[in-house]
Amino acid sequence: MRLKTPREKRILYFKTTLRWLLYYFIIFSSFVIMTSGSWTKPVLLVPAALLIAVNNDLMASAYTGAFCGFLIDIACGRLIGFNAVLLTVFCVAATLVFELYLRKKFINYIVIISAVSFLQCWLDYKFFYEIWGYADVERIFTAITLKVWLYTVISAVILYFVFKIINNLLMPKEHLTIEEVIRTS
Repeated sequence: MRLKTPREKRILYFKTTLRWLLYYFIIFSSFVIMTSGSWTKPVLLVPAALLIAVNNDLMASAYTGAFCGFLIDIACGRLIGFNAVLLTVFCVAATLVFELYLRKKFINYIVIISAVSFLQCWLDYKFFYEIWGYADVERIFTAITLKVWLYTVISAVILYFVFKIINNLLMPKEHLTIEEVIRTS
């Protein structure tokens, strides 16, 4: 790896700081959208956390997943830590799956986000409604939970393109010398 000049380091620090500020602006905007309106709105923090997680390392994805999970708990009035633990595990798992097995393609993102958001909605339904044995609890799943899941997947498409623009402009790029390329081939 070639050495970076102080100017390149300053640009790298600036781009990284700006990228994370934009990430957390999107997270707080998603939180505001989640706390306003009716019950059937997308859980925007799940796709936001996953899109941040698959483009960063394990620690950053774990911290972002925990933070977004706590915000979901606050927005939905759930037990503090329930969604934080779930989203931390899902973000770390998504990071590992994308590092080891999947390419960073649109369809892979949507499949992972669909599966994770369905699991999050299903576990929320199981632990907060069905476990207590309310009458006609299945209506909550079909009328509210599945709509929330569908809205979350649809909004994940929009968030994907927003994060793609941010990452294309501000994600640091690796610079390899010709000698390194020849040695690794």
